[in-house]
Amino acid sequence: MNLTLAQLKKGQRGIIKDVSSIHIPLKLLEMGCLPGNFVELVQVAPFSDPLYLNINGSHLAIRKETASHIIIDLENE
Repeated sequence: MNLTLAQLKKGQRGIIKDVSSIHIPLKLLEMGCLPGNFVELVQVAPFSDPLYLNINGSHLAIRKETASHIIIDLENE
């Protein structure tokens, strides 16, 4: 089973494994949402959408629907 960015819990960290570029806006890719980069779920907005993320030091807010197309591996703690 693949874990997606949308399934992270607050404070969890992982490494982006794969990005379905068809469903991801180019701007997110340019901001570092690429395979191999570290990602951490910082905060979840009310009603669980959007998600506030830290990707390699850049802070982004993305919709949960978009996050469901980003496959990650959890970081070993």
